[in-house]
Amino acid sequence: MIKEIDDYGKIVPLWQEAFGDTVQDILFFTSNCTNKKCIVYLCDDKVASMLFLVDCECKDIAAHYVYAACTLKSMQGKGYMTQILEYCAEKYKNICLIPASDSLVKYYNDRGLLFEHIIDDLSFNETNEIKEYLLEGYELTNPSVLADFS
Repeated sequence: MIKEIDDYGKIVPLWQEAFGDTVQDILFFTSNCTNKKCIVYLCDDKVASMLFLVDCECKDIAAHYVYAACTLKSMQGKGYMTQILEYCAEKYKNICLIPASDSLVKYYNDRGLLFEHIIDDLSFNETNEIKEYLLEGYELTNPSVLADFS
């Protein structure tokens, strides 16, 4: 089942498994990022997959930036993230993200994020500390923003 949650304690184990961040770093982000939604895929009331949508602008278009997208290792390959991305694209429109690695570019292209923009086209109405969170952690040969502006 896909749903929006605001009980961020439920996402901490998944976030830590996927990214290795401390509880303090995770709670700093969830407490200080002001324009966000957390979308999860629940299996037996456990968060199996998640992402944040953070309000942004890309090329002066209001959009939603996908951040901290991840799935429990034991649940990968079941299509949960694909279902969350489809849900987000239908409900929120104008989805964009910076893939963490070159191998994820095709993954996101296959899910409809086809349009490329330069990273400088992306802006957030967040504090500098939160902007650092949102724009760190990618290792792309050619850094760019992928978008689905339908």
